[in-house]
Amino acid sequence: MDMKLELVTIPVSDVDRAKAFYTDRVGFVADHDVRVSDELRFVQLTPPGSACSIALGTGLTDAVPGSVQGLQVVVADARATREELAARGVEVSEVQDLPWGSFTFFADPDGNRWAVQQLPDRDAA
Repeated sequence: MDMKLELVTIPVSDVDRAKAFYTDRVGFVADHDVRVSDELRFVQLTPPGSACSIALGTGLTDAVPGSVQGLQVVVADARATREELAARGVEVSEVQDLPWGSFTFFADPDGNRWAVQQLPDRDAA
């Protein structure tokens, strides 16, 4: 049985601010922005190259803004990604080299936290 994770809801306090952060600073693609009613707005954003998107909006979740921790994307080069994010105005940590990969971390304006991982070179192991 195949199961594909394709959408993760991220609770935010200001949808427009979060959308701008993820698209303008982090580089996600804006797929949809639909206001169904005054109580329901659905914004779907996708990291470049990803099969999984995030959803922001109003009326999507009861979760507290900033409560999502441990989201993770995988990149080819953690240092280059860190430099690009920093150049776009994202507060991003220095790269940490660990046996299971190189990581840098950032949070959105509400405090939802992300890890950016470069997988270890398996041929070097």
